[in-house]
Parts: sequence; structure tokens; C-alpha cells
Amino acid sequence: MARTTEAPPFWWEKADWRAWCLWPFSTLYGTAAGYRMASARRMPVNAPVLCVGNFTVGGEGKTPVSIALAAEAKAAGRNPGFLSRGHGGTLSRPHVVEPKADAARHVGDEPLLLARHAPTVVTPDRLAGAQRLLEEGCDFIIMDDGFQSARIHMDYALMVVDARRGLGNGHVIPGGPLRARLIDQLRRADAVVTMGEGDAAEYVVRQTSRAGKPVFDARLKPYGVRSMKGARFLAFAGIGNPAKFYDSLREAGGEVVLEKSFPDHHPYLEEELQELAATADAEGLNLITTEKDLVRLAHGGEALEAFAARCRVLKVQAVFSAPDMAPTIINNTVEAWRERSLKSA
Repeated sequence: MARTTEAPPFWWEKADWRAWCLWPFSTLYGTAAGYRMASARRMPVNAPVLCVGNFTVGGEGKTPVSIALAAEAKAAGRNPGFLSRGHGGTLSRPHVVEPKADAARHVGDEPLLLARHAPTVVTPDRLAGAQRLLEEGCDFIIMDDGFQSARIHMDYALMVVDARRGLGNGHVIPGGPLRARLIDQLRRADAVVTMGEGDAAEYVVRQTSRAGKPVFDARLKPYGVRSMKGARFLAFAGIGNPAKFYDSLREAGGEVVLEKSFPDHHPYLEEELQELAATADAEGLNLITTEKDLVRLAHGGEALEAFAARCRVLKVQAVFSAPDMAPTIINNTVEAWRERSLKSA
């Protein structure tokens, strides 16, 4: 079965003629993005704001990291809430996500996962969304993405980088996956966390260290799954980095016989699921997917829900390599907020 991804595959390979042909457009895009980041007016919020973002387009593990940091904020006595744009959703006004009632097509898939762990508000208007979280009783805001575009003040910006993919070919959109020039983004980042094993993020690590900013490391760890040893799977995923899911499944002991990748946030069609089911039956394979994909199948009609019922799900959590890393991030965010509050008093 053919693999497809939302981002062009050449973005994640060594820069070739395609990237260089697009270099003039990448230069224009990068210059504009850098200007917007530098000139944007970011409104203050009366609570610590921790942004979990990334330098590139695509899944680097932001959502698991956000969930892990929310747990740490709770352990520190805070009442965290998530702020998300709700990519793939249709709501324009601030909306408190109800994980058992809302559909991914309305609020987005990642907010449904976040809402299982803390109050979550989706809206393109980050300031209005932050205010809604305060009204819900939250006193610590974790912004899932939005580093390059949000119009609220960030007390701490943590950038997630995949250790195997790094920055891809290092070019800015449309010639590569970078959302803006690395130097422009690093100026406004407070720390970097590398996810998984690999050396593709070494350049980012060196540049971050030279800027005098901390580098943390973490990995995705499967949890809450039945023994997969000896089980043979047709694994499918519509996420930013499907290879990360397949690797985690192998780590859990599963044998990935077939892979089927869809674009990130892909809205599944009944015909696609019928094909997946038929292939799995013909090859004697179990169907397995991610939590993020499964929530997109909920509230999608009887056929989608029936298909979801036969799928196994691999759950993963972000685990920091040292026990003091997550508390340090939370404490640094709170301290930055306190300094900001004193200056504005």
C-alpha cells in the first residue's frame, strides 16, 4: 500500500534541486515570517503562558509533551488548561472542548486528546481563548503550537524537535519544512526538547547551546497496551510524522507488516476504511492506529464507528530523560510570569 504524507518527501531529505529551485520563494517567505514574529504585538495574559511549538511543519510530538507538562503543572499545585487553534476544526469563537460530545471535524483532533487531561479551549483568537480558560478557573496556560503566529505574550517557549528528522533539508517553506529561518525562531525560543533517538537534531542542539539556552531530551514511550509480541499489524496513521508511530509500535513488540500513511488530520472516508479492512482480512493482520486517528473516527457515523471498534490503539506518552526537566520548565515559566507581573505593576 502506498505511503502518502502531507509534506513533500523531499523536505525531509538532503536539499536537492527542488529545494534550491524554490529557494527564492523560501527567502521571501522566511523574511515575511521573521518580520511578522518580530513586529507582532503580543497581548499579556494574567497567568503563566507556556508555548509548546516546533520550528517545522509536521508532527514532532508536541501534544504528548504538552500533556506531560500539564501533569507536572498539576503536581506543582497549578490548575493548567490547554489553548489550541483546533487545526481541522470549524469553530471561530472560543469553545471549551467536551471530549465525549465534540467531534474532531468541529474542534480538531488534538484538542480532543488534550481535553482528556485538562480544560481545553479552541479558537483562532488566542487572547479570547486564554481569557476563557481563566474564566474556567485555570491559572497556568499551555499553548499547543502558535509559536510563530499567536498574538499573546509567551512567558516560556519550548520548541520540540524530532531527533530523527531534525529540520529536514533546512529550507523554509515552500522549499523545506521550516516555518521561518532558524535564527529568527531561536531568538524567541527559551528552550528546545529533542524527541527520540537520532542525530538529525544535532545542528539545532549546537545552535541552541551557542545561544545559551537549555536543551532537554525526551522520548515517546508506549503505555497501557496489551502484549503485542508476535502480533502482526496493518498500521495506519494520519499524523504529521507517521514513522514515529510505526517505530513506537515496533518498540512495543508489534510486527508492522503493512503501513498506510495519510496526511496529517486526514478526515477518513468510508471507502478508505473499507479498503484497509479488506486488506487486513486478506493478509490476516490486526488493524492498529494512533489515539489521534481514533478520535477522528468517533461521531463520524455507524460505519466509521464500527471500523474504529475493531482497531487496536497504541497509546504513547512523553517521558523526559531526567526527572528534573519537566519541573524546571514549569518553574521557569512561572518565574518569567512573576517577573513580567512585577514589571507591569
